[in-house]
Amino acid sequence: MSAVISARGLTKRYGKQTAIDGIDFDIPAGRIVGLIGPNGSGKTTTLKAALGLIPFEGELTVMGFDPRTQRDALMQDVCFIADVAILPRWLRVRDAVDFVAGIHPRFDRARAERYIANTKLKPAMKVKEMSKGMIVQLHLALVMAIDAKLLVLDEPTLGLDIIYRKQFYQNLLEDYFDENKTIVITTHQVEEVEHILTDLMFIRDGKIVLAASMDEVGERYIEVMVPAEKVNAANALQPIDQRTVFGKSVMLFDGVSRAQLSALGETRNPSVADLFVATMKGTYA
Repeated sequence: MSAVISARGLTKRYGKQTAIDGIDFDIPAGRIVGLIGPNGSGKTTTLKAALGLIPFEGELTVMGFDPRTQRDALMQDVCFIADVAILPRWLRVRDAVDFVAGIHPRFDRARAERYIANTKLKPAMKVKEMSKGMIVQLHLALVMAIDAKLLVLDEPTLGLDIIYRKQFYQNLLEDYFDENKTIVITTHQVEEVEHILTDLMFIRDGKIVLAASMDEVGERYIEVMVPAEKVNAANALQPIDQRTVFGKSVMLFDGVSRAQLSALGETRNPSVADLFVATMKGTYA
């Protein structure tokens, strides 16, 4: 199956600053991809390029379309939730639902109303009466009720409390995602999306530093809690990161067999958050 998003030499510069530095990647259909990186790493710029919101250099196709010249056709099959939901302050909930129902042929009113029913939003409520979290909830309800092939989420639950964040991701899996849809998510709350991701992409300084399926990540990266008497033997295997927990060394290895590492101590798969921190060390210096 051809890639839903395919990039070759994708580059974006703002004056002398390079935001995306010649990256290559492919995202196939039916995947949930976490595009993870620190602030200023290029993740939002990558999404904006894919959505046709900014010019860029290199090759980029999204569902076979060039975002620079075929954005109108592209957006028939794409939904986007930005990190800041902006809705007119005078808009009522019911008017927002009516508006989207009138302009998008694949909007499912019943689905939107079902999402809204699980919040504190009321049909007559105006945006100016809502908290920041409630505005985000309305935005999510409108966008997720559109039957799009590609859903791009840039910090989608910003402003929501933990209960609604968990509910959102549960709805994403149960009511939205299927093998014909693809979801790309950026978030700083990595631990909250780890369980739904099928693929990871780490981006740093405009370059992709890791692109792998979660299965590949589980096989490739292993953490070991190493007792003091085995630290030298563990260091000989060249861990990519090391930290101390309760007086023991916890070492992260890339590509070393689990059988070999088991002889050094207790092994486990690192969390995405721990892997991210290890990969990004030095970025914030």
